Amino acid sequence: MKSYKERHQKRLEKYKKQYDERREFYRMLREYAADIIDSRNFRSTRKFIQHGTMPVHRHCLDVASQSIKISKWLGIPCSQRDLIRGALLHDYFLYDWHDKNRENYQMLHGFYHPGIALKNAEKEYRLSPREKDIIKKHMWPLTVVPPRCREAWIVTTADKYCSLLETLKLHGKPGKAGMGLAR
Repeated sequence: MKSYKERHQKRLEKYKKQYDERREFYRMLREYAADIIDSRNFRSTRKFIQHGTMPVHRHCLDVASQSIKISKWLGIPCSQRDLIRGALLHDYFLYDWHDKNRENYQMLHGFYHPGIALKNAEKEYRLSPREKDIIKKHMWPLTVVPPRCREAWIVTTADKYCSLLETLKLHGKPGKAGMGLAR
């Protein structure tokens, strides 16, 4: 049986690892996506709800964080820059998709929003081919054409995972953007 000291040491190591992962994620956000994070339109996604009570802004940060974790966990080499930027912009549709009174309301939001997000992102940012593939194909299989690059597959997987946790209300406390998901 482990002593209290050993259990305490193990718990401290776990928290340090989580802290280091969080620090590294925020460093990558600053390095690869400062233009997105600082943009008025990206900040405006805080006022739109994605699934349950989760704001789109937080959802996108969580998807970016989980994408990095999936890539590392599976040992999949990829462009972290494209992975993070594509994840942040994958739901860049810039409206409340729950509002049936809005202009251009589409009942099948899941089918249409990837194209809308891509069009919005292209207006503001220079996107790599991988970033475009991530945004356009993240709703596969609804988008019919599957992702073409590993970054898009990773973001698609992370998006499904985060969406499931949000819909079932299994995500962490709001306010810890990018890190509140169950582990």
